[in-house]
Amino acid sequence: MLGNPALARHAPAAPGYLCRYNDLDDGIQMMELVQIEPARRVAAPKPEWLKARAPMGENYHALKRLARSLSLHTVCESAHCPNIGECWHHKTATFMMLGNLCTRRCGFCAVPKGRPEAIDFDEPRRVARAVAQLGLLHAVVTSVNRDDDNLGGARAFAMVIEEIRRQAPGCRVEVLIPDFQGMREAIRIVVEARPEILNHNTETVPRLYRVVRSGARYERSLELLRFAKELRPAGLTKSGVMVGLGEETRELLDVFRDLASVGCDVLTIGQYLRPSRDHLPIARLYTPAEFADLKREALNMGFRHVESGPLVRSSYHAHEQAASAVAEVA
Repeated sequence: MLGNPALARHAPAAPGYLCRYNDLDDGIQMMELVQIEPARRVAAPKPEWLKARAPMGENYHALKRLARSLSLHTVCESAHCPNIGECWHHKTATFMMLGNLCTRRCGFCAVPKGRPEAIDFDEPRRVARAVAQLGLLHAVVTSVNRDDDNLGGARAFAMVIEEIRRQAPGCRVEVLIPDFQGMREAIRIVVEARPEILNHNTETVPRLYRVVRSGARYERSLELLRFAKELRPAGLTKSGVMVGLGEETRELLDVFRDLASVGCDVLTIGQYLRPSRDHLPIARLYTPAEFADLKREALNMGFRHVESGPLVRSSYHAHEQAASAVAEVA
């Protein structure tokens, strides 16, 4: 409080603020700071644990040329994955089928949205050709959502599994599939093609589904993983969760328990990073120590393998995840 009546009624303060003085009893005035314009946000430096290697090197450029020559898309590029430099340097990529336009508008995802063209059923052959040319021992294949043709999308997944087995024998196949709107026949088509790992990401906690996963349902994703394990108990199932979207720790642990209860074998936990200002903001950044704590909690729930860290994505170190989970089974 200030007791000088001679003070001006309004005076400049910090940038964007104004000092306003209110009269109290006995001639005393109180100073109040009033914001007159939004304060400019100063971008905080990125923590060391979120700094990824920039894409470069001959392997990176060779893989990019190969994808272009075969008219293929990679989720590494379409989703702005921070690990693209590291993964492509080691000749590891996640191929994205069914075009490059998604029929959903999830708040976290950088993949382009729109009305897709008809499914290209020659694409599985070209993906397998790229896998063979790269000499991959573990191939990861995903897709955009194709709510316009769920059965067609499922058949394309089955075809790519078959083609990879034909063109690159000995290569493990991991498929990261959409929910197919819960269509059991579509799920059955993919599972009966017998991929080594069937992955479907849960992404976030149930409370945030409406804003984070447009068109998806938490219970539907759990049921997909449960049904896949029922159809093929020996097959490995996997799911991924992002953190930093506004969830609480107890909510995350509940999701982990739900995934463990439906027999999910592998869990990935990574930091959400905002692709652009048009996407959901980051609520907070988790520290490496917090990721380590989440990993311990999840392993105690019975997962065969847990990959947890700031830059972890669903297919990050996928070949190591598969090897670890398979060894656990053995």
